[in-house]
Amino acid sequence: MKRSIPAVVALTAAVPLVLAACSGGGATTTPTDGATTGGGATTAATGETTASAEPVSLTVSGWSLSTTPEFQVLADAFHEKYPNVTVELKEYDSANYNPLITADLAAGVAPDIITQKNVSYTPVFGSAGQLVDVTDLVSTLPEGTSGAASYEVDGVQYALPYRNDSWVIFYNKDLFALAGVDEPDGSWTWDDYVTSATELKTALAAKGNPAFGTYQHGWQSVLQGFANAQAGDVLSGDYEYLKPYYQRALGLQDAGVQIDAATRTANNLTYQGQFGTQQTAMMPMGSWYVATLIAQQKSGDAQPFEWGFAPAPQFDSSTAGLDSTPVTFGDPTGFGINAAIADAKLQAAKDFLVFASSEEAAKDLAGIGITPALTTEAVADVYFAVDGAPTDDLSRFAWTTHKTIAENPTFKDIAALQTILNDAHTAIMTEATPLDDAIKTATDRINSEIALP
Repeated sequence: MKRSIPAVVALTAAVPLVLAACSGGGATTTPTDGATTGGGATTAATGETTASAEPVSLTVSGWSLSTTPEFQVLADAFHEKYPNVTVELKEYDSANYNPLITADLAAGVAPDIITQKNVSYTPVFGSAGQLVDVTDLVSTLPEGTSGAASYEVDGVQYALPYRNDSWVIFYNKDLFALAGVDEPDGSWTWDDYVTSATELKTALAAKGNPAFGTYQHGWQSVLQGFANAQAGDVLSGDYEYLKPYYQRALGLQDAGVQIDAATRTANNLTYQGQFGTQQTAMMPMGSWYVATLIAQQKSGDAQPFEWGFAPAPQFDSSTAGLDSTPVTFGDPTGFGINAAIADAKLQAAKDFLVFASSEEAAKDLAGIGITPALTTEAVADVYFAVDGAPTDDLSRFAWTTHKTIAENPTFKDIAALQTILNDAHTAIMTEATPLDDAIKTATDRINSEIALP
Protein backbone atom coordinates (compact mmCIF):
# COMPACT_ATOMS: atom_id res chain seq x y z
CA MET A 1 0.00 0.00 0.00
CA LYS A 2 1.30 3.44 -0.85
CA ARG A 3 1.85 5.99 1.89
CA SER A 4 -0.28 9.10 1.93
CA ILE A 5 1.29 12.55 2.03
CA PRO A 6 0.10 15.67 3.84
CA ALA A 7 -0.34 18.93 1.96
CA VAL A 8 2.90 20.81 1.89
CA VAL A 9 4.06 24.05 0.38
CA ALA A 10 7.13 24.00 -1.83
CA LEU A 11 10.25 25.23 -0.09
CA THR A 12 12.59 27.61 -1.89
CA ALA A 13 15.54 25.43 -2.57
CA ALA A 14 17.33 27.72 -4.92
CA VAL A 15 17.94 31.01 -3.20
CA PRO A 16 21.27 32.86 -3.26
CA LEU A 17 22.86 33.00 0.27
CA VAL A 18 25.51 31.11 2.49
CA LEU A 19 26.73 30.66 6.16
CA ALA A 20 29.82 29.78 8.33
CA ALA A 21 30.79 29.51 12.03
CA CYS A 22 33.14 28.88 14.95
CA SER A 23 33.71 26.16 17.46
CA GLY A 24 31.96 26.06 20.80
CA GLY A 25 32.73 24.36 24.05
CA GLY A 26 31.46 21.11 25.44
CA ALA A 27 31.84 17.44 24.61
CA THR A 28 33.08 16.58 21.16
CA THR A 29 32.62 12.81 21.11
CA THR A 30 31.39 11.85 17.65
CA PRO A 31 28.07 9.98 17.93
CA THR A 32 27.56 6.79 15.97
CA ASP A 33 24.90 4.17 15.42
CA GLY A 34 26.14 2.21 18.41
CA ALA A 35 23.96 0.94 21.24
CA THR A 36 22.02 3.39 23.39
CA THR A 37 21.73 3.68 27.13
CA GLY A 38 18.94 5.47 28.89
CA GLY A 39 17.83 7.09 25.65
CA GLY A 40 21.25 8.55 24.90
CA ALA A 41 23.83 7.82 22.21
CA THR A 42 27.02 5.89 22.82
CA THR A 43 30.39 5.99 21.14
CA ALA A 44 31.45 2.96 19.15
CA ALA A 45 34.98 3.10 20.53
CA THR A 46 34.26 3.25 24.27
CA GLY A 47 30.55 2.58 24.74
CA GLU A 48 30.39 5.69 26.93
CA THR A 49 27.07 7.48 27.13
CA THR A 50 27.08 10.87 25.45
CA ALA A 51 25.55 14.07 26.74
CA SER A 52 22.17 13.15 25.29
CA ALA A 53 21.78 10.38 27.88
CA GLU A 54 20.82 13.10 30.39
CA PRO A 55 17.49 14.94 30.12
CA VAL A 56 18.04 17.71 27.58
CA SER A 57 15.75 20.16 25.81
CA LEU A 58 16.81 21.48 22.41
CA THR A 59 15.29 24.29 20.38
CA VAL A 60 15.37 24.21 16.58
CA SER A 61 14.52 27.03 14.17
CA GLY A 62 12.03 26.47 11.37
CA TRP A 63 9.44 28.22 9.21
CA SER A 64 5.88 27.67 7.98
CA LEU A 65 5.49 24.79 10.42
CA SER A 66 1.85 24.08 9.54
CA THR A 67 2.71 23.45 5.90
CA THR A 68 6.33 22.31 6.21
CA PRO A 69 6.12 19.01 8.10
CA GLU A 70 9.79 18.03 7.85
CA PHE A 71 10.77 19.82 11.07
CA GLN A 72 8.20 18.07 13.26
CA VAL A 73 8.88 14.72 11.59
CA LEU A 74 12.58 14.98 12.43
CA ALA A 75 11.91 16.27 15.95
CA ASP A 76 9.51 13.42 16.72
CA ALA A 77 11.76 10.74 15.22
CA PHE A 78 14.80 12.02 17.12
CA HIS A 79 12.87 12.07 20.41
CA GLU A 80 11.72 8.50 19.77
CA LYS A 81 15.32 7.44 19.26
CA TYR A 82 16.59 9.47 22.25
CA PRO A 83 13.65 9.74 24.72
CA ASN A 84 15.63 11.89 27.15
CA VAL A 85 15.99 14.64 24.56
CA THR A 86 12.99 16.81 23.77
CA VAL A 87 12.98 19.06 20.73
CA GLU A 88 11.01 22.30 20.62
CA LEU A 89 10.51 24.06 17.30
CA LYS A 90 10.74 27.84 17.09
CA GLU A 91 8.87 29.23 14.12
CA TYR A 92 10.12 32.15 12.05
CA ASP A 93 8.49 34.00 9.18
CA SER A 94 9.63 32.26 6.00
CA ALA A 95 10.07 35.42 3.93
CA ASN A 96 12.19 37.10 6.62
CA TYR A 97 13.87 34.04 8.07
CA ASN A 98 17.49 35.04 7.58
CA PRO A 99 17.20 38.62 8.89
CA LEU A 100 15.24 37.38 11.93
CA ILE A 101 17.75 34.61 12.69
CA THR A 102 20.60 37.10 12.25
CA ALA A 103 18.97 39.44 14.75
CA ASP A 104 18.31 36.66 17.28
CA LEU A 105 21.89 35.40 17.02
CA ALA A 106 23.19 38.91 17.65
CA ALA A 107 20.86 39.32 20.63
CA GLY A 108 21.80 35.95 22.12
CA VAL A 109 18.25 34.56 21.94
CA ALA A 110 18.51 32.27 18.90
CA PRO A 111 17.61 28.56 19.11
CA ASP A 112 20.19 25.88 19.89
CA ILE A 113 20.07 24.50 16.35
CA ILE A 114 19.96 26.91 13.42
CA THR A 115 18.42 25.60 10.23
CA GLN A 116 20.43 26.81 7.25
CA LYS A 117 17.63 27.90 4.93
CA ASN A 118 19.95 29.51 2.40
CA VAL A 119 23.54 28.39 2.11
CA SER A 120 24.75 31.87 1.27
CA TYR A 121 24.30 32.86 4.91
CA THR A 122 26.59 30.13 6.25
CA PRO A 123 29.83 32.03 5.58
CA VAL A 124 28.21 35.07 7.20
CA PHE A 125 27.31 33.25 10.41
CA GLY A 126 30.57 31.33 10.40
CA SER A 127 32.82 34.34 10.02
CA ALA A 128 30.92 36.00 12.86
CA GLY A 129 31.65 33.05 15.16
CA GLN A 130 27.96 32.21 15.51
CA LEU A 131 28.05 28.52 14.53
CA VAL A 132 29.85 25.59 16.13
CA ASP A 133 32.65 23.87 14.21
CA VAL A 134 31.17 20.43 13.43
CA THR A 135 34.01 19.16 11.28
CA ASP A 136 34.22 16.13 13.59
CA LEU A 137 30.77 15.04 12.38
CA VAL A 138 31.54 14.88 8.67
CA SER A 139 32.81 11.31 9.00
CA THR A 140 29.36 10.23 10.22
CA LEU A 141 27.65 11.17 6.95
CA PRO A 142 26.49 8.11 4.99
CA GLU A 143 28.22 7.50 1.68
CA GLY A 144 26.36 9.28 -1.09
CA THR A 145 25.18 12.22 1.02
CA SER A 146 25.08 15.35 -1.11
CA GLY A 147 25.45 19.01 -0.17
CA ALA A 148 27.93 18.79 2.70
CA ALA A 149 30.57 20.82 0.87
CA SER A 150 28.26 23.82 0.82
CA TYR A 151 28.73 24.19 4.57
CA GLU A 152 32.52 24.04 4.58
CA VAL A 153 34.21 27.43 4.86
CA ASP A 154 38.01 27.69 4.85
CA GLY A 155 38.30 24.05 5.87
CA VAL A 156 35.75 24.29 8.71
CA GLN A 157 32.37 22.52 8.58
CA TYR A 158 29.51 24.57 10.04
CA ALA A 159 26.46 22.44 9.27
CA LEU A 160 25.33 19.07 7.94
CA PRO A 161 22.74 18.71 5.16
CA TYR A 162 19.50 16.84 5.73
CA ARG A 163 17.77 17.60 2.41
CA ASN A 164 19.00 18.54 -1.03
CA ASP A 165 16.52 19.20 -3.79
CA SER A 166 17.75 19.19 -7.36
CA TRP A 167 16.23 20.48 -10.57
CA VAL A 168 14.48 18.21 -13.07
CA ILE A 169 11.97 18.50 -15.92
CA PHE A 170 8.33 17.87 -14.99
CA TYR A 171 6.14 16.76 -17.87
CA ASN A 172 2.45 16.07 -18.46
CA LYS A 173 2.12 12.59 -19.92
CA ASP A 174 -1.45 13.24 -21.07
CA LEU A 175 -0.48 16.33 -23.08
CA PHE A 176 2.46 14.51 -24.64
CA ALA A 177 0.10 11.71 -25.68
CA LEU A 178 -2.46 14.18 -27.06
CA ALA A 179 0.25 15.91 -29.08
CA GLY A 180 1.77 12.65 -30.29
CA VAL A 181 5.23 13.77 -29.13
CA ASP A 182 7.69 11.32 -27.59
CA GLU A 183 8.14 11.69 -23.84
CA PRO A 184 11.57 12.49 -22.40
CA ASP A 185 13.83 9.45 -22.32
CA GLY A 186 16.68 10.74 -20.17
CA SER A 187 18.96 11.55 -23.10
CA TRP A 188 17.88 15.12 -23.82
CA THR A 189 20.24 18.01 -24.38
CA TRP A 190 18.83 21.54 -24.22
CA ASP A 191 18.46 21.54 -28.01
CA ASP A 192 16.29 18.40 -27.71
CA TYR A 193 14.23 20.20 -25.08
CA VAL A 194 13.67 23.18 -27.41
CA THR A 195 12.69 20.88 -30.28
CA SER A 196 10.18 18.95 -28.14
CA ALA A 197 8.70 22.11 -26.63
CA THR A 198 8.19 23.55 -30.11
CA GLU A 199 6.62 20.34 -31.41
CA LEU A 200 4.31 20.20 -28.41
CA LYS A 201 3.04 23.75 -28.88
CA THR A 202 2.39 23.23 -32.58
CA ALA A 203 0.71 19.84 -32.20
CA LEU A 204 -1.43 20.88 -29.24
CA ALA A 205 -2.60 24.02 -31.05
CA ALA A 206 -3.62 21.85 -34.00
CA LYS A 207 -5.76 19.82 -31.59
CA GLY A 208 -7.39 22.99 -30.24
CA ASN A 209 -5.49 22.82 -26.95
CA PRO A 210 -3.98 26.18 -25.85
CA ALA A 211 -1.27 24.72 -23.60
CA PHE A 212 2.28 25.95 -24.07
CA GLY A 213 5.13 23.61 -24.86
CA THR A 214 7.00 24.59 -21.72
CA TYR A 215 6.90 27.09 -18.88
CA GLN A 216 9.86 29.03 -17.51
CA HIS A 217 9.33 30.67 -14.15
CA GLY A 218 10.85 34.06 -13.42
CA TRP A 219 13.70 33.04 -11.15
CA GLN A 220 17.22 33.51 -12.42
CA SER A 221 17.86 29.95 -11.24
CA VAL A 222 15.85 28.52 -14.11
CA LEU A 223 18.58 29.55 -16.54
CA GLN A 224 21.63 30.59 -14.57
CA GLY A 225 21.50 27.65 -12.16
CA PHE A 226 21.72 25.18 -15.03
CA ALA A 227 24.35 27.22 -16.87
CA ASN A 228 26.54 27.55 -13.78
CA ALA A 229 26.33 23.79 -13.13
CA GLN A 230 26.76 22.58 -16.69
CA ALA A 231 28.74 25.17 -18.62
CA GLY A 232 30.66 27.64 -16.47
CA ASP A 233 31.77 28.94 -13.10
CA VAL A 234 29.76 31.67 -11.40
CA LEU A 235 32.91 32.84 -9.61
CA SER A 236 34.97 33.10 -12.79
CA GLY A 237 34.16 36.70 -13.62
CA ASP A 238 33.45 35.67 -17.23
CA TYR A 239 29.78 35.09 -18.06
CA GLU A 240 29.83 34.40 -21.78
CA TYR A 241 28.77 30.82 -20.98
CA LEU A 242 25.31 32.11 -20.01
CA LYS A 243 24.50 33.26 -23.54
CA PRO A 244 23.39 29.96 -25.15
CA TYR A 245 20.96 29.35 -22.29
CA TYR A 246 19.40 32.77 -22.77
CA GLN A 247 19.38 32.50 -26.56
CA ARG A 248 17.31 29.32 -26.33
CA ALA A 249 14.92 30.81 -23.76
CA LEU A 250 14.43 34.00 -25.74
CA GLY A 251 13.80 31.95 -28.86
CA LEU A 252 11.08 29.94 -27.12
CA GLN A 253 9.55 33.10 -25.73
CA ASP A 254 9.58 34.98 -29.03
CA ALA A 255 8.09 31.98 -30.86
CA GLY A 256 5.21 31.75 -28.38
CA VAL A 257 6.28 28.29 -27.24
CA GLN A 258 6.49 29.55 -23.64
CA ILE A 259 4.83 32.53 -21.96
CA ASP A 260 6.88 35.69 -22.23
CA ALA A 261 8.31 37.28 -19.09
CA ALA A 262 6.18 40.42 -19.30
CA THR A 263 2.93 38.44 -19.46
CA ARG A 264 4.03 36.17 -16.63
CA THR A 265 4.84 39.13 -14.41
CA ALA A 266 1.75 41.16 -15.30
CA ASN A 267 -0.52 38.22 -14.49
CA ASN A 268 1.37 37.08 -11.37
CA LEU A 269 1.54 33.56 -12.75
CA THR A 270 2.67 30.75 -10.47
CA TYR A 271 4.49 27.67 -11.63
CA GLN A 272 2.09 25.52 -9.58
CA GLY A 273 -0.87 27.04 -11.39
CA GLN A 274 0.66 26.71 -14.85
CA PHE A 275 1.62 23.06 -14.55
CA GLY A 276 -1.14 21.99 -12.17
CA THR A 277 -3.92 23.29 -14.43
CA GLN A 278 -2.32 21.91 -17.59
CA GLN A 279 -1.39 25.25 -19.10
CA THR A 280 1.99 23.82 -20.05
CA ALA A 281 3.24 20.41 -21.12
CA MET A 282 6.68 20.75 -19.51
CA MET A 283 8.41 22.75 -16.81
CA PRO A 284 11.93 22.83 -15.33
CA MET A 285 11.56 22.97 -11.54
CA GLY A 286 13.08 21.76 -8.29
CA SER A 287 12.23 18.32 -6.92
CA TRP A 288 10.36 19.91 -4.01
CA TYR A 289 7.44 20.36 -6.41
CA VAL A 290 6.74 16.62 -6.33
CA ALA A 291 5.22 16.83 -2.83
CA THR A 292 3.27 19.96 -3.69
CA LEU A 293 1.80 18.52 -6.89
CA ILE A 294 0.76 15.29 -5.16
CA ALA A 295 -0.96 17.29 -2.42
CA GLN A 296 -2.65 19.66 -4.87
CA GLN A 297 -4.00 16.84 -7.00
CA LYS A 298 -5.47 15.31 -3.84
CA SER A 299 -7.04 18.61 -2.74
CA GLY A 300 -8.32 19.56 -6.18
CA ASP A 301 -6.06 22.59 -6.49
CA ALA A 302 -4.39 20.78 -9.41
CA GLN A 303 -6.24 18.90 -12.11
CA PRO A 304 -6.05 15.10 -12.39
CA PHE A 305 -3.55 14.03 -15.04
CA GLU A 306 -0.63 11.65 -15.43
CA TRP A 307 2.78 13.18 -14.93
CA GLY A 308 6.39 12.31 -14.33
CA PHE A 309 9.77 13.96 -14.18
CA ALA A 310 12.96 13.45 -16.13
CA PRO A 311 16.61 14.39 -15.73
CA ALA A 312 17.41 17.99 -16.57
CA PRO A 313 18.45 18.47 -20.20
CA GLN A 314 22.22 18.51 -20.52
CA PHE A 315 24.78 20.89 -22.01
CA ASP A 316 25.84 18.16 -24.45
CA SER A 317 25.48 14.42 -24.94
CA SER A 318 28.50 13.56 -22.76
CA THR A 319 26.36 13.58 -19.59
CA ALA A 320 23.03 12.60 -21.16
CA GLY A 321 21.51 9.14 -21.20
CA LEU A 322 20.59 6.42 -18.74
CA ASP A 323 24.18 5.16 -18.66
CA SER A 324 25.46 8.60 -17.60
CA THR A 325 25.13 10.85 -14.55
CA PRO A 326 23.14 13.97 -15.47
CA VAL A 327 24.42 17.28 -14.15
CA THR A 328 21.95 19.59 -12.45
CA PHE A 329 21.91 22.12 -9.64
CA GLY A 330 20.38 22.78 -6.24
CA ASP A 331 21.35 24.04 -2.81
CA PRO A 332 21.01 21.88 0.32
CA THR A 333 19.15 22.65 3.52
CA GLY A 334 21.05 21.82 6.69
CA PHE A 335 21.37 22.18 10.43
CA GLY A 336 24.07 24.08 12.29
CA ILE A 337 24.58 24.60 16.02
CA ASN A 338 24.41 27.97 17.73
CA ALA A 339 27.88 28.73 19.12
CA ALA A 340 26.21 30.10 22.26
CA ILE A 341 24.65 26.74 23.12
CA ALA A 342 25.12 25.55 26.70
CA ASP A 343 27.90 22.99 27.11
CA ALA A 344 25.44 20.50 28.58
CA LYS A 345 23.40 20.58 25.37
CA LEU A 346 26.17 20.43 22.79
CA GLN A 347 26.43 16.65 22.49
CA ALA A 348 22.67 16.30 22.15
CA ALA A 349 22.73 18.94 19.41
CA LYS A 350 25.47 17.05 17.60
CA ASP A 351 23.45 13.86 17.94
CA PHE A 352 20.53 15.69 16.30
CA LEU A 353 22.64 16.79 13.33
CA VAL A 354 23.96 13.26 12.81
CA PHE A 355 20.49 11.75 13.09
CA ALA A 356 18.94 14.25 10.66
CA SER A 357 21.58 13.28 8.08
CA SER A 358 21.19 9.52 8.56
CA GLU A 359 19.49 7.03 6.27
CA GLU A 360 16.89 6.46 8.98
CA ALA A 361 15.90 10.13 8.90
CA ALA A 362 16.14 10.18 5.10
CA LYS A 363 13.44 7.49 4.96
CA ASP A 364 11.27 9.52 7.34
CA LEU A 365 11.61 12.56 5.08
CA ALA A 366 11.05 10.54 1.91
CA GLY A 367 7.83 9.22 3.44
CA ILE A 368 6.36 12.72 3.37
CA GLY A 369 7.61 13.52 -0.12
CA ILE A 370 10.73 15.45 0.89
CA THR A 371 13.98 14.89 -1.02
CA PRO A 372 16.69 14.16 1.58
CA ALA A 373 20.39 14.71 1.07
CA LEU A 374 20.75 10.92 0.92
CA THR A 375 18.86 9.22 -1.94
CA THR A 376 19.78 5.55 -1.72
CA GLU A 377 17.66 2.86 -3.37
CA ALA A 378 16.15 2.07 0.04
CA VAL A 379 15.19 5.71 0.51
CA ALA A 380 13.84 5.83 -3.05
CA ASP A 381 11.61 2.83 -2.27
CA VAL A 382 9.96 4.87 0.46
CA TYR A 383 9.73 8.03 -1.63
CA PHE A 384 8.07 6.40 -4.62
CA ALA A 385 5.68 4.44 -2.41
CA VAL A 386 3.98 7.73 -1.49
CA ASP A 387 0.40 7.69 -2.76
CA GLY A 388 0.23 9.83 -5.89
CA ALA A 389 3.95 9.73 -6.71
CA PRO A 390 4.92 8.74 -10.27
CA THR A 391 5.80 5.10 -10.71
CA ASP A 392 7.81 5.14 -13.94
CA ASP A 393 11.48 4.18 -14.08
CA LEU A 394 12.61 7.51 -15.55
CA SER A 395 11.27 9.50 -12.60
CA ARG A 396 13.10 7.19 -10.22
CA PHE A 397 16.30 7.49 -12.26
CA ALA A 398 16.06 11.28 -12.24
CA TRP A 399 15.60 11.31 -8.46
CA THR A 400 18.37 8.89 -7.60
CA THR A 401 21.00 9.53 -10.28
CA HIS A 402 22.44 12.99 -10.75
CA LYS A 403 25.39 15.20 -9.97
CA THR A 404 24.00 18.22 -8.16
CA ILE A 405 26.18 21.33 -8.26
CA ALA A 406 25.54 23.98 -5.62
CA GLU A 407 23.78 27.00 -7.07
CA ASN A 408 25.54 29.19 -4.53
CA PRO A 409 29.17 28.24 -3.92
CA THR A 410 30.53 28.99 -0.49
CA PHE A 411 31.80 32.54 -0.95
CA LYS A 412 31.25 35.50 1.36
CA ASP A 413 29.94 37.82 -1.38
CA ILE A 414 27.83 35.30 -3.29
CA ALA A 415 24.59 37.13 -2.42
CA ALA A 416 25.88 40.40 -3.86
CA LEU A 417 27.16 38.63 -6.97
CA GLN A 418 23.84 36.88 -7.51
CA THR A 419 21.99 40.18 -7.14
CA ILE A 420 23.97 41.61 -10.06
CA LEU A 421 23.32 38.52 -12.17
CA ASN A 422 19.62 38.71 -11.30
CA ASP A 423 19.51 42.28 -12.60
CA ALA A 424 20.95 40.96 -15.86
CA HIS A 425 18.42 38.11 -15.92
CA THR A 426 15.48 40.47 -15.59
CA ALA A 427 16.83 42.84 -18.24
CA ILE A 428 17.41 39.99 -20.70
CA MET A 429 14.13 38.12 -20.26
CA THR A 430 11.99 41.28 -20.42
CA GLU A 431 14.04 42.19 -23.49
CA ALA A 432 14.68 45.60 -21.97
CA THR A 433 18.39 45.18 -22.74
CA PRO A 434 20.04 43.21 -25.56
CA LEU A 435 21.63 39.98 -24.39
CA ASP A 436 25.24 40.95 -25.15
CA ASP A 437 24.87 44.33 -23.45
CA ALA A 438 23.28 42.85 -20.32
CA ILE A 439 26.01 40.23 -19.96
CA LYS A 440 28.73 42.83 -20.45
CA THR A 441 27.18 45.15 -17.85
CA ALA A 442 26.92 42.33 -15.31
CA THR A 443 30.48 41.21 -16.02
CA ASP A 444 31.87 44.72 -15.61
CA ARG A 445 29.94 45.28 -12.37
CA ILE A 446 31.02 42.00 -10.81
CA ASN A 447 34.65 42.49 -11.67
CA SER A 448 34.67 46.07 -10.35
CA GLU A 449 32.45 45.66 -7.28
CA ILE A 450 33.34 42.18 -5.96
CA ALA A 451 36.69 40.67 -5.04
CA LEU A 452 36.31 37.24 -6.61
CA PRO A 453 38.25 34.35 -5.05
